Amino acid sequence: MNIIFNEQTKEFHIFNNNISYVIKVLRNGQLGQLYFGKKIRHRDDFGHLIESKNRPMTQYMYEKDYSFSLEHLKQEYPCYGTTDYRYPAFEIKQENGSTITEFEYVSHNIFKGKKSLKGLPATYVESDEEAMTLEVLLKDKLTEVELTLSYTIFKDYDAITRNARFENKGEKAVDLTRALSLNLDLPDYDYEWIHLSGAWSRERYIKTRKLEMGIQAISSTKGISSNNQNPFIALKRPETTETLGEAIGFSLVYSGNFLAQIEVDTYDVSRVSMGINPFGFTWHLDSKEEFQTPEAVIVYSDSGLNTMSQTFHNLFGKRLARGEWRDKVRPILVNNWEGTYFDFDDEKILNIARAAKEDGIELFVLDDGWFGTRNDDHQGLGDWFSNREKLQDGVEGLSHKIEELGMKFGLWFEPEMVNKNSDLFRKYPDWILHVPGRNQSHGRNQFVLDYSRKEVVDYIYNMMAEVIRNSKISYIKWDMNRCLTECYSVALPPERQGEVFHRYVLGVYDLYDRLTKEFPHILFESCSSGGARFDAAMLYYAPQCWTSDDTDAIERLKIQYGTSMVYPVSSMGAHVSVTPNHQLQRMTPIETRANVAFFGAFGYELDMSKLSEEEHRKVREQVEFFKEYREIFQFGTFYRLLSPFTSNIVSWMVVSKDQKTALVGYYKVLNDVNCAYRRVKLQGLNPEFNYTIANFNNPKEIATQNCYGDELMNLGLLTTDPSSGQVLDGTRKSNDFDSTIYILKAK
Repeated sequence: MNIIFNEQTKEFHIFNNNISYVIKVLRNGQLGQLYFGKKIRHRDDFGHLIESKNRPMTQYMYEKDYSFSLEHLKQEYPCYGTTDYRYPAFEIKQENGSTITEFEYVSHNIFKGKKSLKGLPATYVESDEEAMTLEVLLKDKLTEVELTLSYTIFKDYDAITRNARFENKGEKAVDLTRALSLNLDLPDYDYEWIHLSGAWSRERYIKTRKLEMGIQAISSTKGISSNNQNPFIALKRPETTETLGEAIGFSLVYSGNFLAQIEVDTYDVSRVSMGINPFGFTWHLDSKEEFQTPEAVIVYSDSGLNTMSQTFHNLFGKRLARGEWRDKVRPILVNNWEGTYFDFDDEKILNIARAAKEDGIELFVLDDGWFGTRNDDHQGLGDWFSNREKLQDGVEGLSHKIEELGMKFGLWFEPEMVNKNSDLFRKYPDWILHVPGRNQSHGRNQFVLDYSRKEVVDYIYNMMAEVIRNSKISYIKWDMNRCLTECYSVALPPERQGEVFHRYVLGVYDLYDRLTKEFPHILFESCSSGGARFDAAMLYYAPQCWTSDDTDAIERLKIQYGTSMVYPVSSMGAHVSVTPNHQLQRMTPIETRANVAFFGAFGYELDMSKLSEEEHRKVREQVEFFKEYREIFQFGTFYRLLSPFTSNIVSWMVVSKDQKTALVGYYKVLNDVNCAYRRVKLQGLNPEFNYTIANFNNPKEIATQNCYGDELMNLGLLTTDPSSGQVLDGTRKSNDFDSTIYILKAK
């Protein structure tokens, strides 16, 4: 790992053992992009990588010079209007209405370690030896605005982080109308673009398409990262698979409106842009004020998509997630929501908890309905004090009763929202986002508090903190069940209304930061109607997220498979719920419901007191099995094997760090008859280890009990089930929604 600067050529070579990133100060003082990809040998001069030819209909920066046009140069943080016609990384509107700027190199700083970002989540290091950072200072002489571009490379992760900071050193105010976190110009467009799209209950489906000339983009304008698009994209070569080939992943560490865009020009250059969505964004910079963009993370792999994903998993799991719960296995929980909804009292809750305790479950989570007058979704939000008609001794008393059972207690909040039928709204009606004199749109009968205002965040913090201090709380589920509309703050002047979306996100981060610092022992889980705010930034405060409101095991195969493209297994909340499933009315075996949920932060979402004796027996088996292997499930190396988007058979696996234990999930969506013999090629095993193979669900159905790792990875694990042929001996038959967990242990 190193960052080398050549004073004569003004070039920077950023590299570790596997990747290189080369940039150069161009003739006009801007930064040019020369190379990003697999590590290359350092040389004194990379200038030959700058290609320029006189081309018709091209504009040039210098008179009598036909060799320097930004239209034909790959750049690091480009502007518009000075011979480059592609979309820029930033735009600054000045007092005279102009948006033309000329940011020129002033100086740079190379240092060990990595700085934090003020008010924003970002990756970090625990030792300065883990990373090196380059900061490049550029200045626009006319406006006296300074721009600092930051690059960090890690020793142990094939990743580079980027961010930008603007500081107005001039006397006149300016307006930022575009301020992205990264720009990367790639020399060709022979890529397929991958992104994660969906909607409520079908979040993060994998979508793939070939890059073409023109604009291709995903974005959010909802005030949150959204369940429709995720702030992640990847580029892969057409021949790249899960295990072979080149892939580049991009993730934005941000929870609000975002843009991820690729512009392919007519000279085959692909410009990747990512950052805060410029739509609806302006930031007014008075003299001496500054603006910091969120962090973007770029990951490179030359060995397929699994390796790209594993880099994200390791980096986000160990150097983005923080605190006491970063490295701890997560407790097995039961959540009462689908078991009771709003209809509960002390006795009903305690009955569920007692039954759960008997089955070995460790944490009870009380969901929506415990506060104010919250008997339905029309009232009570914002009144964070116990509903004593439901809970005689309040949450405070109930939490102690749960602890006395030998379980931990968790609690649901939705701190960003308010119902109009609440004490909070009646007292402070102007605390919601709204435009005076205009209609106020609702979602789920609720309205969004104006988190751009410090007094609003302070009020909610004080209410939440009082409940937490007076209770025995080990876990908090932080929900957010609608998107932002009428995004206007009555507390800000007209010239700052374009800041409200971003200021709202900063307010959310501020509340999270204060709560996690005061209550570091609490495990926070983020949620937004399921997965509408499942993004990298949330992991900084809450190391796990409710992956989707859809708890159907078959739908979860797609949701969790897609989520694994960038987010670690330990971050995915995954629960066993009742059948018929409340979202799809589908009937799936309890074995399959657990076999899918094992690959996540495992739990149950049902009324445990209503299970049959046979169901309790199966739950106890599942809980015992998960406790034995949960460290591997949650922190092992995850591999995708067979995709639910292209196959009726789905498979994935996790491998322990020492490669001595592996757990393979194998799922058949619809049954077939007299089918072919099947096998799955495994990944990540030690080819020299001899593995014994067991079947958690069907112990007698393993034909081969011992196989070496090289055989399992090259020939495959035999997965032929009873649907191959005809069952005549009375053994188990295969069904729709069938599944198995294979356990591999090295001798």
